[in-house]
Amino acid sequence: MTIAALSWAELASLTNFQIDTVNGVTNAQSRLRLFGHSEADVRVIFYRDNHAWCPYCQKIWLWLEEKQIPYRIEKVTMFCYGEKEAWYKKIVPSGMLPAIALDGKIITESDDILIALEKVFGALNHGMTDAKVLPIRRLERTLFRAWCEWLCRPFISAQHDLHYRQKFVEVMQKVEAALGSTPSPYFLEDFGTADVIFTPYVERMNASLYYYKGYSMREENPHMSAWFDAMETRLTYRGTQSDFHTHVHDLPPQMGGCYENGEPQMLINKDRVDHGSWFGLPDVSYPEPANSREEALQRVIKHRANIIKANPEKQIFDEALRCALTFLITNEVCSPPPESDLALRYLRDRINVPRDMSIYAAKRLRDALEKTASLAGDRQSPALPTRHRRDQDPVAFR
Repeated sequence: MTIAALSWAELASLTNFQIDTVNGVTNAQSRLRLFGHSEADVRVIFYRDNHAWCPYCQKIWLWLEEKQIPYRIEKVTMFCYGEKEAWYKKIVPSGMLPAIALDGKIITESDDILIALEKVFGALNHGMTDAKVLPIRRLERTLFRAWCEWLCRPFISAQHDLHYRQKFVEVMQKVEAALGSTPSPYFLEDFGTADVIFTPYVERMNASLYYYKGYSMREENPHMSAWFDAMETRLTYRGTQSDFHTHVHDLPPQMGGCYENGEPQMLINKDRVDHGSWFGLPDVSYPEPANSREEALQRVIKHRANIIKANPEKQIFDEALRCALTFLITNEVCSPPPESDLALRYLRDRINVPRDMSIYAAKRLRDALEKTASLAGDRQSPALPTRHRRDQDPVAFR
């Protein structure tokens, strides 16, 4: 037995999710962060991308949140998903991200930004040029190169793929040794700069290698697994953390291509990330918050007009979306309009973490969209573009 879709007003009455974007937990929706200070204390403007896709932006973001430095946020469009704003190119002619204005002075390049911030606000435990941090910085760059060689080289043969896998694993063993050399789960005796430096790309490695190569970085490396678990105890990291689905589809245009090896485990992993179930993936391990469904519902309601407008099947999408949200929040089956499967899966594939919502909220929403879509048909929406992501142009959602 199925129930009728709830109205937008009825749905809105079923969520009271809200966060304090200024002084509350780390979140992607903020335009101002004060941490209990006054606006007069703001000395930093942080220029980052709209989608929270930029790895170098994540590094600065996490550092600012950990140090609780009051700052303003200006969001800029990455070229892969839209035209870069003219106002930003006047400030930073190269258009590169991230950038900061520190007491009015523009600084680019993420490492230079961190060094400049340390000089004014102090280091996060050990600083960027500390003798303990420098070898860890070099190790991160070595791992980055091994990842790029494996992920971004066109697939030629199984032997060719195995060669680059072995090279990556060799470097990963050095990372394991570095993590295992301290009594803490972090790179040094406590969380600090070394962990901030590693965070953006190991998060993306964990996602992309699982999806494109069938290699589960988090599951196959116990010290790295413990590092991820420790990071996820930090609300700062949770607020910047993305999920597998977001990463594997935003990386190809940024990296110049990501290449599948076609192995059986890779195909299994790919299907799970694209079509579910999204629960149990090794992209997150902390317990699901009790309000994850309410968060997902609130975020969709806030942007519902533009979400419907952007959908290729907008004429039937309003009711279909309300059906999915009715199932999300009540767990009762609601049959969507006939042939609305494409419309629902179009949105399923475009939920971004953490831009739109946190990881578990996104999992719940994708699950509700997929289960509702399956009642209307088994058609999949067209494959997401890999040379660009102009389907994600943020102009309509500002």
